[in-house]
Amino acid sequence: MQLKGLVKIFAIALILICLYQLSFTWFVRSHEDKMEERAGRWLKANFKTPEQKYAGNKELQALYADTLSSLKRTRIQRLLDSTKNEKIVLGLGSYQYAKDQELTYGLDLQGGMNVTMEVGLEGLIKSLSGYNRDVNFNKALASANQRKANSGADYITLFAEEYKRLNPNANLASIFASASNGRIKYQSSDAQVLDYIRTEASGAVKNTFNILRTRIDKFGVTQSNINLDENKGIITVELPGVTDPERVRKYLQSTANLQFFEVYNLGEIYTSYQAAEKSLASYLNGTAVKDSISNQNDSVANKQDTAAVAKAPAADTTKTATLSALDSNKTAKTPAATTAKNENPISSLMQIIQPQQGKDGQTQFPAAIGYIQTKDTGTFTSYMQLDLVKSKFPSNLVFMYGKPESDDPKASGILPVYAVKTVEGAGTMAKLEGEHVSDSRQDYDERGRVAIKMNMDKVGERIWAKMTGDNIGKPIAIVMDNIVYSAPFVNGAIPNGSSEITGSFSLTEAQDLADILKSGKLPAPARIVQEQVVGPTLGQDAVQGGTMAFVVAFVIIFALMLIYFNTAGWVANIALILNLLFTIGILAALGASLTAAGIAGLVLTIGLAVDTNVIIFERIKEELSRGKNYQLAVNDGYKRSYAPVLDAHVTTMLTALILFYFGLGPVLGFATTQILGILLSLFCGILISRLISDWYTNKNRHFEYFTGISRKIFKHAAFKFIEYRKIAYGISVVVLLLGIGSFFNGFDEGVEFSGGRSYTVRLDKPAKHDDIMNSLKKEYGEYPVVKSIGSTLQWNITTSYKIKETGNNIDSLVELKLFNGLKNYLPQGLTYREFDTRYKQSSQTVLPTISDDLKTGAKTATVVSLLAICFYIFIRFRDWRYSLGTIVALLHDVFVTLAVFSFLRGVVPFPLEIDQHFIAAILTVIGFSMNDTVIVFDRIREDSRLMKNTDKGTII
Repeated sequence: MQLKGLVKIFAIALILICLYQLSFTWFVRSHEDKMEERAGRWLKANFKTPEQKYAGNKELQALYADTLSSLKRTRIQRLLDSTKNEKIVLGLGSYQYAKDQELTYGLDLQGGMNVTMEVGLEGLIKSLSGYNRDVNFNKALASANQRKANSGADYITLFAEEYKRLNPNANLASIFASASNGRIKYQSSDAQVLDYIRTEASGAVKNTFNILRTRIDKFGVTQSNINLDENKGIITVELPGVTDPERVRKYLQSTANLQFFEVYNLGEIYTSYQAAEKSLASYLNGTAVKDSISNQNDSVANKQDTAAVAKAPAADTTKTATLSALDSNKTAKTPAATTAKNENPISSLMQIIQPQQGKDGQTQFPAAIGYIQTKDTGTFTSYMQLDLVKSKFPSNLVFMYGKPESDDPKASGILPVYAVKTVEGAGTMAKLEGEHVSDSRQDYDERGRVAIKMNMDKVGERIWAKMTGDNIGKPIAIVMDNIVYSAPFVNGAIPNGSSEITGSFSLTEAQDLADILKSGKLPAPARIVQEQVVGPTLGQDAVQGGTMAFVVAFVIIFALMLIYFNTAGWVANIALILNLLFTIGILAALGASLTAAGIAGLVLTIGLAVDTNVIIFERIKEELSRGKNYQLAVNDGYKRSYAPVLDAHVTTMLTALILFYFGLGPVLGFATTQILGILLSLFCGILISRLISDWYTNKNRHFEYFTGISRKIFKHAAFKFIEYRKIAYGISVVVLLLGIGSFFNGFDEGVEFSGGRSYTVRLDKPAKHDDIMNSLKKEYGEYPVVKSIGSTLQWNITTSYKIKETGNNIDSLVELKLFNGLKNYLPQGLTYREFDTRYKQSSQTVLPTISDDLKTGAKTATVVSLLAICFYIFIRFRDWRYSLGTIVALLHDVFVTLAVFSFLRGVVPFPLEIDQHFIAAILTVIGFSMNDTVIVFDRIREDSRLMKNTDKGTII
């Protein structure tokens, strides 16, 4: 063996590095166990046990136990925070340093939230066009949004196709030239415009990623992880241990679009308001309306409006001026009320806020123009977007809703309505944008309310000073993501660039919002398209199940190597142990997380690592059977095993790399572990085992490769594969035909491919399948897919309810309906919060757009794997028949696997779904099938050279 010394040095160095890296995990676990013990003693000293506090009441005991568990977790975290600088690594390294270096568990093992976000480009394209109002341009964007849900093409391509379809003779340069600062000329081709958009989009995606990373750093979750896939425009976020998914959704998806608007008061637009009301009433009543737009000077119109509203009576005298009265106005509509609604369609939705008489006798208008119920905002917005209504108002006016102004629960559904002034011709742009905010922090205002204080940069200071100076005695609306948080009146010019947002914030909301503002505005909004939440209970079950599978596989293979290969089995086992040490140690060094899928990859790595030594040892046994001495047999055994071992690893590596490229989420963990395991299998299986064998034989000793059992097994094996091939064909045809027959019943697509929301829940009482379906249909209006998981207490529930709707509260609404539908099978009096933490074990959300991408990626990955392997076989063996045989063999193995999968659907006590994990399994089957095939091909090629006068059938 050449370079023996270098291999020895490298192996020793790798052992020391891995032991050093894994030592941090031991030190951290030891310290955390001590803190947990201290927290347990504190809890025992200060609180009664559930049995002592609620003797005989099991339900209250369970709820109290949850409270104690939460208190203990909080206490542990406080202890860990207080000792983060304590030296725990041999008096040298602190707990915090060791924590950063330890091998971490993935979300599926410790619980937490995994989010896949897609960067939306519609708003960016509108911005690049200068918010162009071209009808076909805006229609093309809307059509591209609709097509994106069912297309694998990128959004920019879809937009270009739709624009050409709507306006074949126009070029895109006319849309983007004026706002591009000279980067696009009016004579630029569509290809040049699309290149410009893609360049800007790529930069926006990177900036969005960087801003999200900054936000996550401020979120306070330890060992969080965020990754960007630039090719797909997808950002994946892992947040271990989070217990409030709704807060995470809001935190990540907020665009932080902070704006400062001047405001129209009611007096300035009252004439426009009346004209719009009259025009809309005529339109709704079917009366022809002549759309006349006043060309009068704005200043004159404003004076007339002010006078008109000062004299006008209340626009809707059936309503009082109080918010609670507006909220209580939910009685059945009388004929008179219906008539009033037809005549005053806007006033019937929005209650006008009347001006007050000031001390100086001047009319004072509030910042908002009226109040509206949340349930009416959709209708109001649709009215305001009608051309016949918009034309009556100033062209730079945009209506926006504010936050509820009252803490009274009865008035929580009442929103103020503001008429803000945008920059003329620039869409919804404000005079002062949030990009000029240099710092923000949570604070309190002079009345002790939670507030957010902000400071601006030099440019912002100048704009803010002029803006406040021009609006003394008038309000300025402070808007975040198109919601008016406050609209304070200006008492005087503010030259130092300071401002404040007040509203009905909780302390946590204000802290989150301050962090978001400090991180910056997202250049392109990112929305969650796939989400997985794993509770700590299910995570613990996954740890135990994965550990058990790993230990059982390891022990069985360890024992079999000794039983079959005698003392030589120790060589393989030492190589196997080092392989696992190196794999886990390198994962820790790279900062990767160990996931349940990663443990599956480790189990497969064990098989692959042992496979290498089995091939080598069998060849050594063959050389010994031919009468060679041990030294020569070992040398020839290794030499003649290199080709099949290398070919087997290359083909398996190809499928692992393809899986890594196309995979998302947990599948990436599987692929990463497999790739690392394959590389280390070559190093340990060939170099380390050869190093051990040479060291031992150089001392005039040798390993035994036979046992009493292995001498007899396969010694006279002469199975006539070619002669009996027709029997094998027949068996395969029967299995495949039965499988194809079962295919007509279809497969159960996992939520990753079908889109929807999937929940794993544990009930308190046994339930029947149909009862759960019927109970949930009352909530969702449609039957969900319900599957039991091993018992009548644990169920998987998948629904497509509101999956195409967007909004921060949609997930919470769907989960609330899930809770309501399952109440009959849960403890009486259980709250939604308790259900969320105790009984909802995991959840997963996949929007249709990403599910189509995943489905396309899965198909592509499978086809590319087959083609890549066949291409490698063709290059390696220089014969197209080997490639053809490979294709047939692999297709056969894939279809047989699908057939068995289809047969067992509905038979086994757990769901069998086609999802990313299934595709990973299929690609693994392809890899390992090719592993065996290529070993046979290598031997056929070798024997063909040695047995030139023997026919192919005999050789095979």
